[in-house]
Amino acid sequence: MKTVTLLLTLTISVFSFAQTTYTVNNETLELKTEVEGTYDLLWNTFDGKYRYFIKNEDEQLTELTNTKGSDNKYNNAYQDTLKAILETDASKVKLTLPSLKNFINQSNAASDPNYTFDTSTPKLKTRVGVFGGITNNPFVTNPDNKSVPFFGAELELFQDTPITKHAGFLNIRTAGDTADFNYSSTQIALGYRFRFINTSKFNIYGQTKFATFTASKTTYNIEDIDNLGTFKTEDKASTSFDIPLAFGVGADFKVGNGYITFVYDNVFAILQDTSHNFPMDIALGYKFSL
Repeated sequence: MKTVTLLLTLTISVFSFAQTTYTVNNETLELKTEVEGTYDLLWNTFDGKYRYFIKNEDEQLTELTNTKGSDNKYNNAYQDTLKAILETDASKVKLTLPSLKNFINQSNAASDPNYTFDTSTPKLKTRVGVFGGITNNPFVTNPDNKSVPFFGAELELFQDTPITKHAGFLNIRTAGDTADFNYSSTQIALGYRFRFINTSKFNIYGQTKFATFTASKTTYNIEDIDNLGTFKTEDKASTSFDIPLAFGVGADFKVGNGYITFVYDNVFAILQDTSHNFPMDIALGYKFSL
């Protein structure tokens, strides 16, 4: 096992990975060790960008870079760096953590018969949430811009890896009606989230609902045929399947064994018409980690 000669600083990252302070080209960096063997793979994110480093047996760190040349194409310099250090063809390696990790694990195993590594794929993790809020039904005709309450539940799925920013979700929500707006609905939605800020304490994401199934009921007032000034009501039920590509933003804040979650949903949709009212679809809830 190598002797660590640089200062070791333990911090808590998204999944409690140890980080070590290194000085690389007069730059002080906190790096996580992803692979440890004959060659080590280190990485971290800085200003939202991933940076990767390889460390050889002499404790020398070399950054793996990929910059654009004069022809505006990436030069894949990191592949040449890997080939020079590991003396192995790296033309098929991508500058991503899974690809680099697999390549360096394979190289370590080739140079050390006692080297072992986990070849299993990341497992899916789930969170279950409940939420409630108010909406003016942005994609429904609503002349007086009335708001109604709604509540629902959600299942969120994502890979169990320290850097995952991607998640899928399935939720169901029911919105009521009021005396001034006689429209109620229950909707099942399938969607995707991208966490552009993802830390151990909170995350901020954009999301899109790309498939929805909606069951709705509208109540109409119909004038009595005897023209006595009285009205009767008639309910009209309908169902629809849509691919709205409706976008929203949200944030999760770590509390206990889960997250308090806030979502501003249905801000706009690419494939669904709006009601020309300023969209208001706000939810507050809690997600439980399973």
